[in-house]
Amino acid sequence: MGAVATWAHRAFYGGAAELALRPSSDARVAFLAAGGSVDGHPGMRVEATAQFLVLPTTKTGVSPYAGVGIAYVGSRAYHGTGVLVVLLGCESAAGRRRSWFGEVGLGDGLRLRAGWRWRWFPGWWAP
Repeated sequence: MGAVATWAHRAFYGGAAELALRPSSDARVAFLAAGGSVDGHPGMRVEATAQFLVLPTTKTGVSPYAGVGIAYVGSRAYHGTGVLVVLLGCESAAGRRRSWFGEVGLGDGLRLRAGWRWRWFPGWWAP
């Protein structure tokens, strides 16, 4: 859960929910849906990104990551657009069950995101 904002030709501000899966210990595939405002009109943003985790099992400190993907931003006021997304982020202790995160990147302009992650690890996955 978190907040996302982009500043470009049309600005987007909103709240977001994300579902992410780890196909391997150092990779994450994330799907994000955000609702909010596009230039003062109700709008949405959806994203799919592939992310590389630099320190995937660390239980202390800050863990950096990077990603690339695609997004769609739209509202009733205009037809919307698909964009390429590139991001750099960091999160506290990627191997723990809860942590904060922050991202900066490009995707329909400057993209900022911050929030809180709750993780569920299956019993067979030993961080």
